[in-house]
Amino acid sequence: MDSILIKDTTREERERIVAESLGIIDGACDGCAAGLIEMYQDYIDGRKEIRDINMEFKARYESGSEAPERIGCGYTK
Repeated sequence: MDSILIKDTTREERERIVAESLGIIDGACDGCAAGLIEMYQDYIDGRKEIRDINMEFKARYESGSEAPERIGCGYTK
């Protein structure tokens, strides 16, 4: 496969791309990656490219939005 773009892949191929990228092969996942799979569901469904999902995640991470507020050495809700 040369391209992972939505226009160049089927839903099944996108599911495999996400699973292989996250290391979820042959049912070896113990449920630890559920949040990551949800994060890429728009790609699997053909609504959003992987690069866009990753850029949005990085922007939230760098801005600190949706993260706990830090006070001193600990975190609060």
